[in-house]
Amino acid sequence: MSLGSATDAGVFARAFDDFVVELGVASGRVVGVSFPDAVPDDAATDHPLLDRIEAYLGGEEDRFDDVQVALTVPTDQRAVLEAVRNVPYGETVSVARIARLAGLDAEDEEDLATVERAISENPVPLFVPDHRVEGPGATPPDVVRRLRAVESV
Repeated sequence: MSLGSATDAGVFARAFDDFVVELGVASGRVVGVSFPDAVPDDAATDHPLLDRIEAYLGGEEDRFDDVQVALTVPTDQRAVLEAVRNVPYGETVSVARIARLAGLDAEDEEDLATVERAISENPVPLFVPDHRVEGPGATPPDVVRRLRAVESV
């Protein structure tokens, strides 16, 4: 997805019914997603991804798989987050399943810890949909509940 020159970089945020979504964008890639208590004063509220999030929250199916993200995480965590990114809309999977999808050993405590750490430190929730994984993630619990309700999970 091309973001266009006006939205290639910056901080963008919008309040929705239940929460605020803040996006950090650099060179046309999403580098961070957070859920602050309020829209920051320095954040622009107009961004095509915020429009898509609004439509998604309104019930329009969107996998966000075309959104370019910049994952600046260790290699083992990158494999985990790429596996999470491939979990289909409307489905949830276990941490062990993500481990297997990432090429890790779902029986190994260290590998499972790697998966849990990667998911809990996910820099771009929504676009790497940790709300589709049964376990702790970077998305706050109240937002997870809302996103799962949107996807009828």
